[in-house]
Amino acid sequence: MPKICSNFAEKPAKMNPNSLVSISDLTKEQMLSLLELARYFEENPNHKILDGRVVATLFFEPSTRTRLSFETAVNRLGGRIIGFSDASTTSSSKGETLKDTIIMVSNYVDLIIMRHYLEGAARYATEVTDVPIINAGDGAHQHPSQTMLDLYSIYKTQGRLDNLTITLVGDLKYGRTVHSLIMAMRYFNPTFRFVACKELQMPREYLEFCDQNGIKYTEHTDFDADVINTSDIIYMTRVQRERFTDIMEYERVKDLYTLRNAMLEGSRENLRILHPLPRVNEIDYDVDDNPKAYYFTQAKNGLFTRQALICNALGINPLKDKE
Repeated sequence: MPKICSNFAEKPAKMNPNSLVSISDLTKEQMLSLLELARYFEENPNHKILDGRVVATLFFEPSTRTRLSFETAVNRLGGRIIGFSDASTTSSSKGETLKDTIIMVSNYVDLIIMRHYLEGAARYATEVTDVPIINAGDGAHQHPSQTMLDLYSIYKTQGRLDNLTITLVGDLKYGRTVHSLIMAMRYFNPTFRFVACKELQMPREYLEFCDQNGIKYTEHTDFDADVINTSDIIYMTRVQRERFTDIMEYERVKDLYTLRNAMLEGSRENLRILHPLPRVNEIDYDVDDNPKAYYFTQAKNGLFTRQALICNALGINPLKDKE
């Protein structure tokens, strides 16, 4: 996968301290504070605290849930939205560089929320502006706002984040959501099961991250009862055709793992099934009516966590203001 710049992992001097590019930018305490703020927004979704603020949503890559939940979050907080959901309608189609686009948009807004198809694009954007940036997904690299809604969903369904067994299934190679989740869970003593075919196994760098941080994990190619029945969370993922350069390889692996309702008969009562969506064939529709299916509520939780992230990026904390 190409990268927008060679040093994307480095934190530049110009980066606004409130920007969020990687989940690793947040400490454990910051994540827990954001989850507390998300709960506040779930209980009190409508505010005017962004009155007079303008937020840009720059989506160089297609999105439904992420873009709409961010834009709804801004609207419910009383702010204004500008931006685009199709880069072909912007000057980038004329050859304008990402640098020029970011600098230009920074003249108009208080916050930029950006999704890009190239790894490192969000980090690069922080190098050319002091307006805070929220990474809404960059290639197969990171998706920190999805991670925060995943953490909120896990906490709501399990009552805790500590000492859980979490099974990640499907596209673990290109799945930026699972990469970010692993990094976030390092504070909470998880046990991970990585279920994937050889072509889509968890990249070595994330296995090394687990080793370095004392995270327990096992790798599997079979999605069987032993794995399902000992899981607290099953996190299904879509095999992402847009990440493949070889369409024949995609066709070979796209339907290898499908969760069906009958497979859940021996599972734990507390088990919940998550999925970042959209789904294709990896969760049968007969699972939707199972009370353990949580993926649509998970998507709803994205509104509250993204309200929290927007306020954090703008230095606003309504919980402290109430004290």
